Amino acid sequence: MSGGGSTGVPGGGGAGAPGDGGPGSPGDSGATPAADRGADPPADHDAPPAGPTAPTAPTGPTSPASQATPTSPAGQATPTGPAGHATPLFGPGARFHTFLNDPRWALAVLRATVLEAAHPQIGAALVDNSTFVAHPWRRLRNTFMSVQRLFGADDHIRQREADRLNRLHSRLTGTDARDRPYAGTDPAARAWVVATLFESVVTMCRLSGQPLEQDAMERLYAEFRAFHATMGDAPGHLPEQLQDFWPYFDRVVAEELENTEAARVILYRLFEHLPAPPVLSGVPTLWAAGRAVAGPVIGAITVASLPEAFRRRAGLPEVPGAQTLMQSAYLAVGMARFLPESWLRTENLAELLDPSPDSDSAPARTVAALQHTARRAAALLRLMTPLTPEPEPAPAPAPTSAPAPGPAPQSWATDPAPRRAADAFFREVLDQTGDGFVEWPDLAAMARELATRLDLDEPQETRLYQAFADWWRELQSALDTDGDGRVSAEEYAAAVPSLAGPALIRAAEVLFDGTDKDGSGSIDADEYRALFRTAFHRDPAVAARTTYTRAAFVKDFLSFMSGRARSTPYDAVLVDP
Repeated sequence: MSGGGSTGVPGGGGAGAPGDGGPGSPGDSGATPAADRGADPPADHDAPPAGPTAPTAPTGPTSPASQATPTSPAGQATPTGPAGHATPLFGPGARFHTFLNDPRWALAVLRATVLEAAHPQIGAALVDNSTFVAHPWRRLRNTFMSVQRLFGADDHIRQREADRLNRLHSRLTGTDARDRPYAGTDPAARAWVVATLFESVVTMCRLSGQPLEQDAMERLYAEFRAFHATMGDAPGHLPEQLQDFWPYFDRVVAEELENTEAARVILYRLFEHLPAPPVLSGVPTLWAAGRAVAGPVIGAITVASLPEAFRRRAGLPEVPGAQTLMQSAYLAVGMARFLPESWLRTENLAELLDPSPDSDSAPARTVAALQHTARRAAALLRLMTPLTPEPEPAPAPAPTSAPAPGPAPQSWATDPAPRRAADAFFREVLDQTGDGFVEWPDLAAMARELATRLDLDEPQETRLYQAFADWWRELQSALDTDGDGRVSAEEYAAAVPSLAGPALIRAAEVLFDGTDKDGSGSIDADEYRALFRTAFHRDPAVAARTTYTRAAFVKDFLSFMSGRARSTPYDAVLVDP
């Protein structure tokens, strides 16, 4: 589980705390058939691999350290390839590193995410905690960044990122709709995440007409097992040998996966309401038109690529011609590898998803050019689209009694204009998971995004989560009038002026301390950029300052989080999709 929030409030009590396949040959389904798994065709996968193979990941003692050589960190052994040369498990020399900038990787990740979400524990955690519905591009950007850190060559960065994810997962506990408990630290569920990524890469290569050789598959599996060991999970949940992986994968698909709500959302609802990425945020009409066409196509391609056993078990509809469409899509996307390398680099794509307004980098210039082209296309689309007549305004209802003398009382609950503003703030800022209510997972998602941007260490991250947990308890006490454990838009609008209480002030101060890296008592331009990814001059509130004082920071944070003032920098952190 690579994302999600927490259902358990830190320090608090209470319960709970990211097909057209028929019965034909194996090649008719998205699952990797036995012949392409590096094993002989029999279904039990127990036959020895055909042809020369590379040595597999080490076996023996059941501990992460057993995967290490005497001179390497745990889980970072360098297996020997067919020619006897050492092959790194991470960084540029690793097999997986070649896929990071491969455009086919996008299709593989989407497929793997569906298989993850179909696992009951992972699916429940995603539904309860993840922001992938309301903020999918932010979620994708953070995933890109995390994968780069985990599979990069820097051992320290990799372990720091693994520790961060482990802290995040430790906050994910709860129960699903059938009262079955889930936990982000469940070793079997975490092993399944690694398994889906590996199997989806293998399937990606096969569907695009470039199946992996046995040697390459062995090396790739060793790298994913090393990644699994880096996360600190005990061996045994992910098979040691590649030939044992395929029976394990088939068993989980056939016996454990379900047609979960999270899987259905990803396949059928996510693309219907997918917000425009930042690069197309200014052309909603053009984006909506493209989404209406591409969404169902992407869903059909993804369903067709899933293992046939899961499609049948989940009752996923079989779309005629979907298999042909799927294979064509993989082949077509694979052709993009012939584009200039700079166009395909993951970090450039991440910048497209989260461009810095004052950046002069090549991706930023590309964003500006794309936005200009998109605006022109949107204008042309509007000219070609017939205008629909504006609806007649509804007549005002006749008064039932004479109004009382004097001015009418005004409040956030009764005044139409402020009420619309309150609704928008509730929907865009507070409801991070997009379920129509504010609960602890929504505030936890805010804390997670802020902690990720600032790359906080464990003590600072814990303080930030605790501050937001205190704020949630304060909100719940003040706004949850019906006692159902969550805050609705109506409850929020009725009492919005009371949001800036002591707990929110403490949260602002903790955030300031996390941003003020040098402890100077003020935030300089570099520290400001770490949080907001832009410069002082882009924020009118601090444009004339050379530093950002604690008092000014707390004041601006309170104004934004209580809905009293809009803020371009904070919008970029917590509002943008």
